[in-house]
Amino acid sequence: MKWEIEFYQKPNEDIPVLEFLEELKMRNPKLYVKITRDMKLLEKWGTELRPPYSKSLSGGLFELRVKRATNISRVFYFFFVGKKIILTNGFVKKTQKTPPEELERARRYKTDYEERNHEKK
Repeated sequence: MKWEIEFYQKPNEDIPVLEFLEELKMRNPKLYVKITRDMKLLEKWGTELRPPYSKSLSGGLFELRVKRATNISRVFYFFFVGKKIILTNGFVKKTQKTPPEELERARRYKTDYEERNHEKK
């Protein structure tokens, strides 16, 4: 069975990863195409996707690692019951280290999603 990708939606109905992708599509269309292709790999392979495409982080979070030429971006995600992959947020990487605020944002979104969907577990 194939995995299902879902975009995290905040209580106010904003969808952070979709906003990131739409902006990226306008600013860097080639990187956008690469991310969407890698998202299809994630959907196909799920928990079996490994580096260089995916990296496990702490607390059940993962990052989709996308590089095209000198452009690097990351999309955070986690797995949920029912073969779901929840994409939380993304960013274009400008420094060697992942900005702590981006990682913290992904953690908050994961916690929020799990709390609001706990009955579905």
